[in-house]
Amino acid sequence: MTQANNKPPVPTRDLSTIPTQKLPEQIQKHANNIFHKKSRIFYYIAIPSFGCLFLLCALVVCVVTSSIYPVDLTRLLHIKPRSVNIPTSGYVVISKPSIEAAFIDRVLAYYGSPAQNKGQVLYAYGVKYSIDPAYALAFFMRESSFGRQGVATVTHSLGNIRARGNHPSYQGYRSYQSWEEGFADWYDLIANTYVDRWGLYTVDQIIPVYAPGSDHNDEAAYIRGVKVAVSKWRMGIVVV
Repeated sequence: MTQANNKPPVPTRDLSTIPTQKLPEQIQKHANNIFHKKSRIFYYIAIPSFGCLFLLCALVVCVVTSSIYPVDLTRLLHIKPRSVNIPTSGYVVISKPSIEAAFIDRVLAYYGSPAQNKGQVLYAYGVKYSIDPAYALAFFMRESSFGRQGVATVTHSLGNIRARGNHPSYQGYRSYQSWEEGFADWYDLIANTYVDRWGLYTVDQIIPVYAPGSDHNDEAAYIRGVKVAVSKWRMGIVVV
C-alpha cells in the first residue's frame, strides 16, 4: 500500500494574469529617479565648477591683456595723476609740511583765532592729503582772518566753500559742526578736486578758480597774500 504524500501541492499561477506593462514601468520609474539624482549632482557640482573655471579664464585673459595693453584708470575716470605735470618750482601745494603743528598754534594764538590749539589737527590733515598745511593756514587767513570775521564765525569753515546739494549751509556757504570738520573738507576739496581732478597744483593756478574775480575777489592780491604768508611762516616769522 502506497503511503500518502502529505506535502501541499505547489501552487501554479496563470502567467497570462501578470500585467504586461508593470515591469517596464518600474524600470522606467527607477531610471527616472537615477536621472534626477544625477541632474541634481550636476547642478550642485558641475555648474559651479564650470562657473569658477570661466571666471579663472576671464581673469587670466584680463591680466594678459592688461600687460600688453595697459589701461590708464586715471584717464577713464578723468583724473590727472599727481605724478604727471607737477611743477618743480613755485608755490606748489602738494608738498610735505613746511611748518610744524606747534608753529601753527603760535600763529592762531597770536591772531586770536577761535580755532586756537587746533594746530595739530590742521597739520595732521595736511599729512593725510599731502597738502602743505602752510597753504591751509594762508587760505584761512585770507578768507576769514583765521575764523574771526565773516560767515566763518558761524560755519567753522576754513575756506568759505560754497554750499551745494544737501550739505548743511549758512548764507550760501558750507557749515560744519566743528573746526576739525571744516579743516577736513577744505583739504579734501583741494586734494581731490583741484589737484587730482583738475590738475591745478600751484597757488597761481588754484586761486583764479577758487576765488575768481567774477565773484568780487582781487585775484592778484589773494595770490600775493598767500605767497607772502607762506614764505614768512617758512622762515619762522609769525606776523604777516
